[in-house]
Amino acid sequence: MSNPIDTLLANNRAWAEQMCEQDPDYFARLSRQQNPDYLWIGCSDSRVPANQIIDLPPGEVFVHRNVANLLHHTDMNALSVVQFAVDMLKVKHIMVVGHYGCGGVKAAVTGGECGIVDYWLHSVRELYNHHRESLDHLARDERIDRMCELNVKAQVNSLCRTKILQRAWQRGDPIAVHGWVYGLKDGLVKDLNCTVTGLSQVETLYRIDRLQPSS
Repeated sequence: MSNPIDTLLANNRAWAEQMCEQDPDYFARLSRQQNPDYLWIGCSDSRVPANQIIDLPPGEVFVHRNVANLLHHTDMNALSVVQFAVDMLKVKHIMVVGHYGCGGVKAAVTGGECGIVDYWLHSVRELYNHHRESLDHLARDERIDRMCELNVKAQVNSLCRTKILQRAWQRGDPIAVHGWVYGLKDGLVKDLNCTVTGLSQVETLYRIDRLQPSS
């Protein structure tokens, strides 16, 4: 019986050889510097590979993924990725990307015991509770898919409320934050038309320029 890890390593060697045959300078060029214009904040689901979905090669998309594509203001991992992408890489577009049928969203909507991930999904559960009256007439799968959309929009808002994004906009950096949902059944991305391109689109309560300095 073959060892599955040995198989993966063999696959890697075959892939590297194939890439070098097609383009001898491929890895040398890739190792020099990454200069992506895009940051992808997506779900950890193995069926949602960022580069493949938008057909861009390695080095073109900076990626952060977690269960249900969440942006918590206490998550130093996600915030570090965002700050590096915004301040160091100078990305021009940030895509928050959910997907229909998301297991994390489903767990938050349908309940049940999921272990420690329940704590992670608490904000999704609260979001569902907020919209419950407008969703409960839908069939379960429709309700989950609608929540996937609402969750993406909520994460776009959460991201735009960070000082990282707001200070970048104050500097005049051209950054747009987009909300997308990916369809597992057809491979298509749906733009939720919730793009934010500047500080003026952020709710006043969450803006870092809302308070005037005391005289």
